[in-house]
Amino acid sequence: MSTLVVVGSQWGDEGKGKITDYMAQKADVVVRSQGGNNAGHTITIEGEKFALRSIPSGIFNPKIKNVMANGMVIDPKQMLEELKGLEDRGIKNYQLFVSNRAHIVLPYHRLLDGAYEKFKGDKKIGTTKKGIGPAYADKVNRIGIRIADLIDPKIFAEALKTTLAIKNMELKMLGEEELDFDSIYNEYVEYGKKIKPFVCDTSLLLEEEIEAGHKVLFEGAQGVMLCIEHGTYPYVTSSSPTGASVPVNTGVAPKYIDNVLGICKAYTTRVGEGPFPTEIDNEIGNYIRERGHEYGTVTKRPRRVGWLDCVALNYARRVSGINYLSLMLFDVLSGLEEVKICYAYSLDGKEIKTIPATLSELERCKPLYITMPGWKEDITNVTSFDELPENAKAYIKKIEELTKTEIVIFSVGPDRTQTIQLKDFFK
Repeated sequence: MSTLVVVGSQWGDEGKGKITDYMAQKADVVVRSQGGNNAGHTITIEGEKFALRSIPSGIFNPKIKNVMANGMVIDPKQMLEELKGLEDRGIKNYQLFVSNRAHIVLPYHRLLDGAYEKFKGDKKIGTTKKGIGPAYADKVNRIGIRIADLIDPKIFAEALKTTLAIKNMELKMLGEEELDFDSIYNEYVEYGKKIKPFVCDTSLLLEEEIEAGHKVLFEGAQGVMLCIEHGTYPYVTSSSPTGASVPVNTGVAPKYIDNVLGICKAYTTRVGEGPFPTEIDNEIGNYIRERGHEYGTVTKRPRRVGWLDCVALNYARRVSGINYLSLMLFDVLSGLEEVKICYAYSLDGKEIKTIPATLSELERCKPLYITMPGWKEDITNVTSFDELPENAKAYIKKIEELTKTEIVIFSVGPDRTQTIQLKDFFK
C-alpha cells in the first residue's frame, strides 16, 4: 500500500496541479478530495497548458482512475463543460468516477454567492462567486442536493422543490430575482443523465484500490491557510484542504494515509482579502508577480505577493500533518540581490511563531526576517541539487532548518521536466 496526500501549505495557488500531475505518473488512482470549480490547477505538458477546475489531475493518463470524492461540491454544468473542453483537445480516453454523496452547485448558489458579497460591502471575502460557499452552507443546513439525488429525476424534483422555495425567499430578501423551478429542473435533469455513468460509491472504490496495494494520490483545492477550521477566518474557503481532512472528505480510514506532501512556493502569494504579513507592495513584489505569472487560473486576478512566510508554513505543517515539502517556482527568485524569509512575527512587541486566532491580532503582526544573498544565475535548466548556485542551495537548507521538514522536490519551471525530485517517497 502507498498513499500520498498533496496539500497546499500557503493560501492556495502553490503549484499543486503540477506536482499532482508529476506524482500521478506513479499513481493508479488520483482523488480530488474537496472544493469545487472555484480552484484551478494549471498543468503544462510538453509546452501545452491545461487549466483544470474540478477534474482530478490524473485525467491525462488513461491508466489512472480519477475520483471526485464526497467532500467536493460539484457544478454539473461546469464539470461537463470541462470534460468537453478536454475532449476537444484530444483528452478522450480517461477513467472518471464521481461520488454519489458529493453535493451539487445550482444556479441559486451562484446568485447568492454574489449577493452575499455585495451585501457585505467592505467586509467582502473576495470569493470567486462560483456558488461554492452557499453550496457547502446548504450541505451543513441539510437542505443540499447530492449527486445521488440529481441522477434520479423523481428524487431530484422533490429535493429541488423544497430547497428552491427556501432559496427564493433568500434571493428576494437580498434584492435578487426569484428562480423558476421548471427551467432549473429541465436543464439539470439532463446533466444528471450525462453524469450518471460516472457515478458510484467512491469510498468503496478507494478501499478496494488501497487493499489491492495500488498507489493512491489525494489532491485538494486551495491551501491550508484558507482552511475553514484553521485558516485566517473569515477570509477562508468553505471546506478544509488539510491532510487531516482527507479521510472525512473521501470516506477512507485515517490508517490508510501514509505521507502528506506540502506544496509551497519559494515565496508567498494570496488571492482575495485578509491579512498578509509578508506582503511586498513595491517594485520587488511586481518583479516576482510578473516573473511568476501570478494571476488567478480561474479569476485572472493579480495575486498579492510576499516573502516566504515560515510562520504560516510551520502552522500548516502542524495542523495538516505535513512530513515532506515541495518548493515551487524556485526560479522566479533568480535575479534578486537578496531574498528574505520570515521566521517569526512581532505582535505588540512580543515575538511569536504561530498564527493568531483573530484578524485584529494578525493584522498587527510584523514579520521578522532572515535576509540572505540572492543569486543571478538562471536555474531553469538544472537537473539536480548540486547544479544549483551556492546561494540557492543555502536558501533551501534554511527553509528545511526553519520548518524541520525535508524538501524532497523543487521546481524550476512549469514543465514536468523542470521538476527535480530529491527523494523517492511514493513507492
